[in-house]
Amino acid sequence: MPENSGAIKRHRQSEAARLRNRMTESQVKTIRKKFLAAVASKDVNGATTQLKLAEKLIDSAAIKGVFKRNTAARKKSRLYRLFNSMNKG
Repeated sequence: MPENSGAIKRHRQSEAARLRNRMTESQVKTIRKKFLAAVASKDVNGATTQLKLAEKLIDSAAIKGVFKRNTAARKKSRLYRLFNSMNKG
């Protein structure tokens, strides 16, 4: 455990940031699962709704620094690729 006051404060701040980041990552994972379920059931309207929400959450996470920019782009690209393949088939 840190001993001086600056280290104690930094530890407290990093713990709060970790919990915020974890919450954001969890939201992205949950919406991704809902999107995949909609794709699996061939629900185009549901998949479209979930895709738009997932895109918004991923962009928000990238802006907050939870995901790096390229990671966010990769995640969105994979979702869109799956969505487009569902529309073709």
